[in-house]
Amino acid sequence: MSLIRQLVLSSRPFSWINTAFPFAAAYLYAAREIDWVLILGALFFLVPYNVAMYGINDVFDYESDLRNPRKGGIEGALLDPSLHAPVLWISALSTLPPALVLMLGGGPATWAAMVVSLFAVAAYSVKGLRFKERPFLDSLTSSTHFVSPAVVGFALAHDRVGYAPGATVVLILAAFFLWGMAAHAFGAVQDVVPDREGGIASVATALGARFTVRMAVLLWAAAGVLLLLGQWPTPLAAVLVVPYIAISLPWFNVTDETSAAVNSAWRRFIWLNYACGFLATMMLIWVW
Repeated sequence: MSLIRQLVLSSRPFSWINTAFPFAAAYLYAAREIDWVLILGALFFLVPYNVAMYGINDVFDYESDLRNPRKGGIEGALLDPSLHAPVLWISALSTLPPALVLMLGGGPATWAAMVVSLFAVAAYSVKGLRFKERPFLDSLTSSTHFVSPAVVGFALAHDRVGYAPGATVVLILAAFFLWGMAAHAFGAVQDVVPDREGGIASVATALGARFTVRMAVLLWAAAGVLLLLGQWPTPLAAVLVVPYIAISLPWFNVTDETSAAVNSAWRRFIWLNYACGFLATMMLIWVW
């Protein structure tokens, strides 16, 4: 299989929108203009960011991925060892130049947000850090992967046009962060068995499948509560957490032994993101 094909498969193209949309929505909402920063930032968080985030992960997870039946499709590639070095080089060379240009287009707030975002991408997987193997820190870091593009968008708007986020924006970002933690925790449940066999720790291996699912439900519910506290029409967005709770509730009593079956719900979760993303876009257009 060619390097390019493997690279694309590794980057989870079905999930690209999950990082590009938060940046574009935040910057457009705050700066209220379509300019080179919006275009470059959206493209950066659409492709290079995901190539790096998932490519680095697949390189350093190769040994455990060998035992994971989910790898080899839309949920990630099983990268041949001969491709590991090229993937790491491409990740760096495709990510750092546009990130630097975006940082030069902003100021201190942008620099800080971008550094945190890129650090989280690397720290999650690389040896010596491996935040993905530190229970609870793994969910925090994974959520940062998806919330930080939005923070970069707001930071760029702040540095370029003087935008100052209000309390409602802070509540939305906090709710989004809780959503990201819940999503990561719920996704980790399906890998409890292969992770334990491979000696990999995670929030799910630490808490067990059943407790992790219940924690994810509570985090999604808490995200909805935060949205209810925002300025109108933000409370309407609280309904977006309901489908996620609905697909996870059937697994409320899942056991470690049956945790692999959660993959069926996780596959629905991937498509659910598109539906909820569409509704979020409609709400954003209404507000904007």
